[in-house]
Amino acid sequence: MIIIVMGVSGSGKTTIGKLLADSLEWEFSDADNFHSPENVEKMRCGIPLSEADRMPWLQDLQTAIKQWLQENKSVVLACSALKDSYRQFLLLDSDRIKLVYLKGSYELIQARLQERSNHYMNEKLLGSQFNTLEEPLDTISIDVAQPPQIIVQNIRTALEI
Repeated sequence: MIIIVMGVSGSGKTTIGKLLADSLEWEFSDADNFHSPENVEKMRCGIPLSEADRMPWLQDLQTAIKQWLQENKSVVLACSALKDSYRQFLLLDSDRIKLVYLKGSYELIQARLQERSNHYMNEKLLGSQFNTLEEPLDTISIDVAQPPQIIVQNIRTALEI
């Protein structure tokens, strides 16, 4: 199974994804690592990515997901997946890929980003993240105001794993 943990920057995708993967003894992967150096630099400068910027990134993610499915790997992938079209591109097998949406208020996420250092995504892009976000309807939605261990337990309960 592959679990895609999605949400805006600062929602806790990496933190929760790592904790979830550790609790399941699964592999963890972060979609941030699939971005080109050019995309990272744009985001570091507070420039939102265009659709053209995102497409090679999405294609690389899809290739990785196909490989994980072929190898029957269990992976937790932290990925913003803000638009429905991006999610549809990545959700190649609805039986073996599950989506978890980490949902939080703008104010909570902004406060988290203000505390964060050493990451290229900063609060300058938060508005564009929320403007781009198309909230998923038929998925597990988790309130990120809860403590990380509670969030992980809620995900495991919802997925029955």
